[in-house]
This record gives sequence, structure tokens and C-alpha cells, in this order.
Amino acid sequence: MRILSDILINVTPVSTLGATNVATGSLCIDSRKVVAGSTFIAVHGTLSDGHSFIDKAIEQGAVAIVCELLPEVRKDDITYIQVKNSAEAAGLMADAFYGFPSKQLKVVGVTGTNGKTTTVTLLYNLFEKLGYKCGLLSTVQNHIHDKIEVSTHTTPDSISIHELLSRMVAAGCTYAFMEVSSHAIHQHRIAGIRFVGGIFTNITHDHLDYHKTFDEYIRVKKSFFDELPADAFALTNADDKRGMVMLQNTKAAKNTYSLKVPANIKGKVLDNDLAGLMMVIDGQEAHFRMIGTFNAYNLLAVYGAAKLLGEDKMTILAVLSGLQGAQGRFETHMSPRDKILGIVDYAHTPDALINVLATINQLRRNGQQLFTVIGCGGDRDKTKRPIMAQVACEHSDKAILTADNPRSEDPETILNEMEAGLTGPQKRKSLRITDRREAIKVAVTLAQPGDVVLIAGKGHETYQEIKGVKHHFDDKEVLAEAFETLNK
Repeated sequence: MRILSDILINVTPVSTLGATNVATGSLCIDSRKVVAGSTFIAVHGTLSDGHSFIDKAIEQGAVAIVCELLPEVRKDDITYIQVKNSAEAAGLMADAFYGFPSKQLKVVGVTGTNGKTTTVTLLYNLFEKLGYKCGLLSTVQNHIHDKIEVSTHTTPDSISIHELLSRMVAAGCTYAFMEVSSHAIHQHRIAGIRFVGGIFTNITHDHLDYHKTFDEYIRVKKSFFDELPADAFALTNADDKRGMVMLQNTKAAKNTYSLKVPANIKGKVLDNDLAGLMMVIDGQEAHFRMIGTFNAYNLLAVYGAAKLLGEDKMTILAVLSGLQGAQGRFETHMSPRDKILGIVDYAHTPDALINVLATINQLRRNGQQLFTVIGCGGDRDKTKRPIMAQVACEHSDKAILTADNPRSEDPETILNEMEAGLTGPQKRKSLRITDRREAIKVAVTLAQPGDVVLIAGKGHETYQEIKGVKHHFDDKEVLAEAFETLNK
């Protein structure tokens, strides 16, 4: 139990009605989780408004309500705290409720369109192998040292984040590495977290269904760096044309990494093939098990962050050279008999898909065909659908357009919108197979020994969401089934 006034220490209320010396046992932004003694924080969500559930929260036992708009009818035995922004207040209150955990950890946040998951996963694995106990918050999974927890969002809600950080502290963790999505920044889900460092990977066309304009998307990403404290570091990709924008107003120490232009952390790719990357980083030659130029950038970011956190150059490179990336990020699988190379990748934006396809095309031998299976998610940015189809057709020998997570949309409508961007020659290079399982099997069947099959869009996900229902679906499992069929 906590005293309400204690957990409001960093919140400046607009008004307070009722006693603040009441004890509260939990903070909730979901009224369904309210129990006797809870404090309910009414947050304006994208789909619903928490203010509509204040009465329900009180019925379920809430002793205090935090809100932006006071209800017209109030109860005398309930404390009402009016604030300017409930979402921000939730993070600040959760920080205090859980004992200010980010003060006791070194928290590093990674933001950008692509590369976040690989970067935080590499950081987590690197520092664990360096002997530290670490926490990880990522799209794929969360870690509290050696304990794995399923992840449901790129960045969880603010109360869940602080609760996770507090458990990392209890487990003896020194570091926490976390993805910081644009949604999380905009929705104040990282409020109350003290970051010792922020990393920018890149920014490309994504999430315009939410942010509406590219300029707004950039502004939100930049605001993460604007809020970093003076004793933190800000590390940005100098090769991205918006990379330096991220540093414009930050108080943190400014640092850059690059493969092309002068930077604090300079790298060069010497060799890039299916056996891995040979690079020079910071003047030192090293071989890495990861593949592709995009991973060269991820490795540079990780190396740079580790150096800024005080680790030894040669030790960092020695450990990094043995690490692999995150699940579903350029994850390779080989068919036993025909040696067809299957690649499962999360690429779900045009830029990410171009990067993966460009990498494969750089590495494949003459005569090796490339088959790409790609779909687009429902209830998301529609403008990228025709572009995704164009990219797949332009850079593959054959593109198979299929369903991704259609969610509430008709997958046929999504496929129509993808096909609308194709020219006549591109259409002739494509197939349309709505059922994703069948699409993967057809791609494998069409491939000849030694060919490459890319299955893009879902990566680590183990479900397919159709009409609001999540069905088990794992691209890696379906690929393995298709390979097994070839052997019969």
C-alpha cells in the first residue's frame, strides 16, 4: 500500500477534492483491473476514453480518481485529483508507486522506424555476456535477467513499464534496454523514466495512420531526445538524413555513428555475404555472424552505446562477434535436402522491405531465384500498401501477395489496394494467394534447389489476427512444414 500524497510527489494537480492521505494498493488505467483500494487514472485512449469508466471504477472499489475532467456528480468519500494530462500523470505516479526504479537502473532507450528490436536485443545479450544482470523491453519479448516474459506491445503502458523496471531492480539488474516507439512517446508511456542514453536508428515512412503526417512522426521521435537529461548521451545515425535533427535541441551529450560520413563511431563494411559481416569499427577489424548493411548499422549503434557506457573497445567487439540478432529479424532456415534458403523477417514497411531485399540481392549467386511472400496489416497505414507490392515485385523474381494480420478489414480489400500500385510487368511477376499458409507453401514449391524464399511482414509473431480473433500462426513453423513436404 502507498499513501496517495506520496505517489503524487512529482505531479502538479490542477485541483484536488478530498483527502490525499488515503492508502492505495494499485494504480489502474484499465477500469476492469480496479479492485478495492485502487487509484483509477482516466486516460484519453485512441479507442476509448477512461473518463467514461470513472463510475465503474468507483463501483469496483477505487478510492481515488485521477482525471482531466472532473465528473459532474462526485462522491464525498472519493478523492478526485484533476490534472492537465492523465497519461503523463500515470507515468509519474507509477514511478513513485514502484519506488523510482529507473533511478536504480541505467536505462537506455532505442527509437527509430527500423532496427529497434535488433539493437536492444544485441545490447541486452552483450551486457549479459559482459557479466551484468540486465532487463529487456522489446517487441519480441521482455527479460528480467534470465527470466523471459511475453511481450504484447513495442512499449507497454506506463504503469506496466515501471512495474517491470521495479522487478528488474529486485532481480539485481544494473541495466535496462528498451524499445521506445513513437506511439509510446506521444502517449506519454515513458513518462517518469530516467534514461542514461537514447539511440536513434533511422526514420522512414511508417505509422502515418496514427501520426497523420511524416513531419509529425519526426517531431515525436525528436521529442524523446529533447527530454533527455544533460548527464545522458544521445547517439544518432549520421547517415540518416534526419539523424542530426534528433540532436538539435537535446541537452544530452551528442554522439554519432556512420558508415559513410565522419562520426564519433565510424564503421566500414569490408565483406558482406551469407556467412556474415566483416567490418572495421573504430579502426579495428572484426567479423560478425549477422548479415546485411542494415545490421552493420545496428552493430555500430550497439558498439557506440557500449563504449559510451564505459566498456572496453576490444571486449565489446569480441563479444559482439559471437552474437546473433533478434527472433524474426533476417532469421535464416535451410531446407535439408534441396538447400532452399528460407528467410523470415519482420519487414513491414517499404524501407525495411527494400533493405532486406537489397541485402538478399547483394548476396545471392547468379541463377538463384528470389521468391517474396508479403502482405499488409489491416487497420493500419493504407498508403504503404501499393508501395509494399511494388517493392516486392521490383526486387524479386516472383512476389506472392497474401494476408498479414487483416484485423477487422477484409483481406481481399487489402490485396486489391496492394495490387493497385502494380504496373503490367509487375503484375506478371506476382501471384495473389489470400491464405498465408498456402502462399508460403506455394513459394517453397516454386523454388528450385538453392533458391531463396523471403517471408516478410510478421517475423517473430506467432498469431494471425482475423476479425478481432488471434489464431496461432508462425511463419517459421509453416516454412518448416513446407520444407518437410518437399522431403516426402
